Amino acid sequence: MKAFGFLSFGHYAPVPGSGTRTAGDMLHQSIDLAVGADELGVNGAYMRVHHFARQSASPMPLLAAMAAKTERIEVGTGVIDMRYENPLQFAEEAAALDLIARGRIALGVSRGSPETALRGYEAFGYTGSEDPRGADIARDKFELFLEAIDGAGVAPGDPQQVGEGRYLAIEPRSETLREHIWWGSGSRATAEETGRKGLNLMSSTLLTEATGAEFHQLQREQIDLYRAAYEDAGHTGTPRVSVSRSVFPLVSDKDRAYFGLRSAENGDQIGIIDGMRSTFGKTYAAEPDVLVRQLLADEAVMAADTLMLTIPTQLGVDYNLHVLESFAKYVAPELGWKPNTEGPVQGDAAEAEAPTAHPMQ
Repeated sequence: MKAFGFLSFGHYAPVPGSGTRTAGDMLHQSIDLAVGADELGVNGAYMRVHHFARQSASPMPLLAAMAAKTERIEVGTGVIDMRYENPLQFAEEAAALDLIARGRIALGVSRGSPETALRGYEAFGYTGSEDPRGADIARDKFELFLEAIDGAGVAPGDPQQVGEGRYLAIEPRSETLREHIWWGSGSRATAEETGRKGLNLMSSTLLTEATGAEFHQLQREQIDLYRAAYEDAGHTGTPRVSVSRSVFPLVSDKDRAYFGLRSAENGDQIGIIDGMRSTFGKTYAAEPDVLVRQLLADEAVMAADTLMLTIPTQLGVDYNLHVLESFAKYVAPELGWKPNTEGPVQGDAAEAEAPTAHPMQ
């Protein structure tokens, strides 16, 4: 692990105890949190994207504001649901964001997770999917998005204005944008596909697989398969890999009141999501010295370059900055962390050990 950031679901609701009662609260506090995190040396500020729910949804205006008010921190998503996106408009917006942020972005994209709306992307006008989860249209739109950001001609030009037979590329364009695109992978197979495409890998706190291996071992295998596929495809860069975890250093009475019980419930879980048997990672909540030992033993955390810490958005900016500061002060340095003052996060060469198949446990 070289870097860490926060991952916010952007929850808001007018309920007792919530510090984000409205969408406006959530948006303004997300900007304030990014500014505070930037000053602490935190490397990334990432937003989840969910539609038809009281959570962050359209991320581009928020990320642009976060980028404009910060200096070093990377801003991004974890993840944008491609089923709901117009790929060419998304290509324009992503390029503009990359230019505003001067390359400080990490746009996680995927088919998306289950939504509260039934085939909600059809309400956005995207019909024709033959997959009950919409994976086919997500893939097709993502391929067009990649072509567009690479400068392909995607629209026929008016012959009277540009001459015969010309196809036009989207504008604006950013030459560095493709380097900042991540695929949110929920399985080993999609991780390999991500590697073959030469994209960065974003892996969360669940995998839609259950082999009997511990979650962190299964996720480490996913990372190794990704890096091997990246190298086998002939890519020669230094791809980025991130994983997400819920981690809470217990350094105050308030921490213990909020999360102390989690330390006694420290185990992976198996469940069903989107019809698939899945493995869910555990929550880490403990004294800093215990957290250091636990995270050093987490194979996926140590194999990734970036750790995304899921945060309790509704507890407000001050408390979440306290969580980030506690992690930065007491835990992250022991894991290999380099603060954002030392420059942009660098990925690792795509050389992976042969993945180990962990036995059933």
